[in-house]
Amino acid sequence: MVRIDVAYLDGLRCQAVHGPSGQRLVTDAPVDNHGKGESFSPTDLVATGLGTCIATIMGIVAEREAIDLTGLRITVQKEMSVEPPRRIARLVTRIAMPQGLTEQQKAKLEKAAHTCPVHQTLQGKVDMPIEFVYP
Repeated sequence: MVRIDVAYLDGLRCQAVHGPSGQRLVTDAPVDNHGKGESFSPTDLVATGLGTCIATIMGIVAEREAIDLTGLRITVQKEMSVEPPRRIARLVTRIAMPQGLTEQQKAKLEKAAHTCPVHQTLQGKVDMPIEFVYP
């Protein structure tokens, strides 16, 4: 279990502290939801979690299989619902893959991306297409 401590600062801004490491991050409400938009919003962190989770799980597979992921880049585009209640409606993920991968390596990495814990948690709740782009 991991503990995250959150303190409300003011002006729709919060600070979160990661228990095990002590690392801190600040969130801010987005401009379209009464905030200043000066930092990640809570829903931005969900999108960030998806992208970094995919990269991490692909990295685990790459280390195990001696696959070079140099140049891997992931972009997650968050789309909020138009109809109430306000929620994440869609997270479109684009993964720019490194050069020189075999078909077997591609299959393993794509499977890893689709099985990351964040993707598994949100699956069925949010539309999350993943596009793999090979050079």
